[in-house]
Amino acid sequence: MGIPPKRFLDKLVEKNIIDQSVANTYEIDSLKKDISIDQYLIQYTNLPSESILKTKAELLNVPYVDISTTAIDPQALKYISQSVAARHSIMPYMFDTAQNRIYVATPDPLNVSLQDFVEMKAGIKATLALALEEDIAKVLSTAYTKNLSPEVEEAIAQVASKEVPEDKKEVQNLTSLSNAPIAKIVNTILEFAMKSRASDVHIEPNEMKTRIRYRVDGILQEKLSLPASIHESLVSRIKILSQMKIDEKRVPQDGRFNFTSDNEEIDLRVSSLPTVFGEKVVMRLLRKSGGIPSLEQLGLSGPQLKRFQEGIDKPYGIVLVTGPTGSGKTTTLYSVLSKLNTKSVNIITLEDPVEYQVDGINQVQINQKAGLTFASGLKSFLRQDPNIILVGEIRDKETTALAIQAALTGHLVFSTLHTNDAATAIPRLTDLGGEPFLIASVISTIIAQRIVRRVCEDCKTFYTPPMEVQQTIREKLGPLLPKQYQNNEPIQLAKGEKCDACNGSGYKGRIGIYEILNASHAINDLILKEAPSQDIEKQARSEGMMLMIEDGILKALQGITTLEEILSSTDTS
Repeated sequence: MGIPPKRFLDKLVEKNIIDQSVANTYEIDSLKKDISIDQYLIQYTNLPSESILKTKAELLNVPYVDISTTAIDPQALKYISQSVAARHSIMPYMFDTAQNRIYVATPDPLNVSLQDFVEMKAGIKATLALALEEDIAKVLSTAYTKNLSPEVEEAIAQVASKEVPEDKKEVQNLTSLSNAPIAKIVNTILEFAMKSRASDVHIEPNEMKTRIRYRVDGILQEKLSLPASIHESLVSRIKILSQMKIDEKRVPQDGRFNFTSDNEEIDLRVSSLPTVFGEKVVMRLLRKSGGIPSLEQLGLSGPQLKRFQEGIDKPYGIVLVTGPTGSGKTTTLYSVLSKLNTKSVNIITLEDPVEYQVDGINQVQINQKAGLTFASGLKSFLRQDPNIILVGEIRDKETTALAIQAALTGHLVFSTLHTNDAATAIPRLTDLGGEPFLIASVISTIIAQRIVRRVCEDCKTFYTPPMEVQQTIREKLGPLLPKQYQNNEPIQLAKGEKCDACNGSGYKGRIGIYEILNASHAINDLILKEAPSQDIEKQARSEGMMLMIEDGILKALQGITTLEEILSSTDTS
């Protein structure tokens, strides 16, 4: 089954994964070590194993599966026992109902005798897919014990024994019983979400399957595949818990409910959406315990923390947190408010929605139907004798004008904007109707941010990247380069080897990367002149502002995150 090294490496060059000079080196070295080229690349290079295996599968004309991130179909596990799977280093991962075929991951997909053996054991046709042997071993140790197969089989049997219930009372009777199989599945899905630190659970119907995906550390991971026959009962159960209309399937709905497991309580915000194959449900998990992280825990430290502290210590002005959706702006604002929350100040927030409930802070939920918008709420706030005001987002001219007015009359105003960097927030405020001379009078601090994944501490290792990567790091950081690397010492970066603690991802937890722009006389002059954002950024950099990518690379050098995370989350153009 060996592939000639030259053919394999030529394919990698064709895909721009390596260049020709590197390919020549790898070819000679692999021949010296007398091992197959794919084994050599996995063991002795830093190339992603996924790229190597995908190329191998392509050359062999077989399917490829990343078994470490693929949801294991509980029905597939019925056909191959755990002992058989472990003995032959195989992992059944999918059952195709339409074709009555099982899909099995193996490091040796061209093994004809293995194919015959699997089909004999399963009693149905099988397709072998290429996968990394180490990943198969890791998944094997948990798949048979952690999957939902008992509950799923029971639910399938119950649903199959009669037609899928259409009558509302019948659906309610089936799904509301606490000991019903569907209820057990919902509980298990939520318990797994809590244990895996998921922020969202996606329940998505397809023609033949319902897939369950979890967003962990910002990345969606498919962890379970259920038969389409139980989808309607599953959604009905969640709707009942969320006090949504179970007989209304044509329009989107929203709801909430609480869930407790192992003495930890979470609040779930539920959203349903009609799709071609049924209703898709997304559940956002909001933890009530664990507290709000401090600024230091978010990733602010040293000069960055000092610059931000200077902005929030002022008695009045506007502090903006900017970034795209999902960049952690709300969490940063809550962290700041928790720090400023004392008995001597009156803090009022206007949010859509209220995500964390904080003692001592007056929190108001937007209600569009009742006419409570950011603008109308902010107008009312000024009559409530506040010291600090948080407006969830500045999104229109009226809110912009009122926020500026609040800051001019002696209030400290916090809000968010959707801009990619700190300097761009100034022209954005002008676009929203803010007068440059008023913006210059009230703007205090602008913080732009992104969230990146932390390297898992349980499987963290360090390595020396290629010279061209080290050179790029030195050029990007310039004088910010840590002292230990300034004498051309080899740069060390961290990566996760993938373990059970991080569910085989190599990452566990998240941290922010930031750039903080503090308003100065020189920057205020540029605002008055309506200077472009590039000029504002240039001036801020001359005054000590660090760019997000610089903050990120420094965190990578500290072993907190990886260079890949930084490059994927920042604009490197």
